[in-house]
Amino acid sequence: MEKVQETAEKIRTMEIRGAGRIAKAAAEAIRDYAAGLEAASMEEFAASIQEVSSFLISTRPTAVSLPNAVKLASRYSSGNVEEARQEIITNANLFIERADRALEKIGKIGSRRIQDGDVIMTHCNSHAALSIITTAFEAGKDISVIATESRPRRQGLLTIRHLNGFNIPTTLIVDSAVRYYMKDVDKVIVGADAIAANGALVNKIGTSQLALAAHEARKSFMVAAETFKFSPSTIVGNPIEIEERASDEVVAPSVLADLPHVQVRNPAFDFTPAEYIDMIVTDIGIIPPAMAYTVIKEHLGWEIGEI
Repeated sequence: MEKVQETAEKIRTMEIRGAGRIAKAAAEAIRDYAAGLEAASMEEFAASIQEVSSFLISTRPTAVSLPNAVKLASRYSSGNVEEARQEIITNANLFIERADRALEKIGKIGSRRIQDGDVIMTHCNSHAALSIITTAFEAGKDISVIATESRPRRQGLLTIRHLNGFNIPTTLIVDSAVRYYMKDVDKVIVGADAIAANGALVNKIGTSQLALAAHEARKSFMVAAETFKFSPSTIVGNPIEIEERASDEVVAPSVLADLPHVQVRNPAFDFTPAEYIDMIVTDIGIIPPAMAYTVIKEHLGWEIGEI
């Protein structure tokens, strides 16, 4: 349980960040916990796995990759402890392997939509979006990138460091300059923390302003997302919870101490309507937002009763 608690804390504090990386870490934690779990009965085993699963899922409520990873990794059908243990270990390893392959597939599929000379705007620090950009550049396409700072955690600094490592010409801008620079952009590529059954996107706060600005300027808006980022619970109308983080990410507590009538709101994510999304690049191909429901049913495999 100690390693599970350590992983959960790293996810909660954003030491492990990014929906894909969170998902892999959770699957590894479930696998290792199951491998070392001593249980006198199947009831004890099942209760322990359920407790750990719920604990991990509670750490970041918005990133749907987390519950999807936990559910896919912790599935078993056997009524025998040792057989159930091996099922979980196998399922977790399969999920981790699939997650690793997904980024490469997304990069190859999405890069075909990048043209020579394209200027690409991106937001936050999405490994899936970066896979498309770097794959296109390594294929010899002459591209450049405009990256947002992505306040308040400034994940954009991770993005520009990553792109600089590939020698990709990159410009860092403040978040509020998105509309100003959209005239210079050919395509917008962002990642996803969750995609609802109706095709709406939940991603880093500020993503919706990129989508609105791209829509106004008639620029292509592309989402890069592994299939495990689609949200099964939205099929039955359950909303995706938007996580609000601490005010000290925005302003020092000492400043607020002298401002008793001021409160700070710090939502970590926002919603982008499906109508502002031109395509979703997944590890199974490019789909329109309207096909999100199909992805959930056919590639995540949830039954309505499980959601």
